[in-house]
Amino acid sequence: MILVLAGTSDARELALHIQSAGHALLTTVVTESAAGSMQEAGLPVQVGRLTAEQLAFLARDRGVQAIVDATHPFAEEASRNAIAAAQEVAVPYIRFEREHLAYQHRPGIIWADDYKHAAEIAADKRGVIMLTTGSKTLQIFTERLLGLPDTTVVARMLPRLDNMEKCEQLGLEQKNIIAMQGPFSKELNLALYRHYNVSLMITKESGKIGAVDEKLESALELGIECIVIGRPSIAYGTVHSDFANVLQDIQSLL
Repeated sequence: MILVLAGTSDARELALHIQSAGHALLTTVVTESAAGSMQEAGLPVQVGRLTAEQLAFLARDRGVQAIVDATHPFAEEASRNAIAAAQEVAVPYIRFEREHLAYQHRPGIIWADDYKHAAEIAADKRGVIMLTTGSKTLQIFTERLLGLPDTTVVARMLPRLDNMEKCEQLGLEQKNIIAMQGPFSKELNLALYRHYNVSLMITKESGKIGAVDEKLESALELGIECIVIGRPSIAYGTVHSDFANVLQDIQSLL
């Protein structure tokens, strides 16, 4: 039995490859929406956010032989929990992570170490700032940016009730909320940037599958500066960015 921490489209495809190779598996996701995607693909799934202890219990209970962590590049807590659980039950931990973007030295792109660093840079820049970093860290930006002179914060996030309630609690105006589910094409990004007259865009280095290319290319085409938040630094051990090497690792470790 292989335990696959999933939740993204590439994680789903990886799980299908593992299943097609003849391995029994269980996927875990956080949201009902992600669970539905797994079930539609014919993958067994468990829904809910799991601590390291809960992951370890699940691994023991299901006779898990390896944990494959295919979570989002910024799902730092989930990855640390997976590493701890694998160590606790003495099974191999295998990390799959989508490739990095090749934008390190592009003019118009400013790299930030983390969310707070990005918020500080944005506070110096001001203007119309579009956040495409999700709702989880929204408060970091609203606390630093809302109320600054000559500054408007526009937030793009999933159209969920809890997200809208969070925006209201944090004081983000309805007219500055874009509640839509991606991925977004370059054309749609261009239209949104123009509509809001954006002067600065903030995103995460989520990789090509995360549609970051489209965000950046469209912003740079319009002369909009971009702040890109680098991925968290985690001691994963060996990291694979292709399915074949993950499958090879599973075969060699079992």
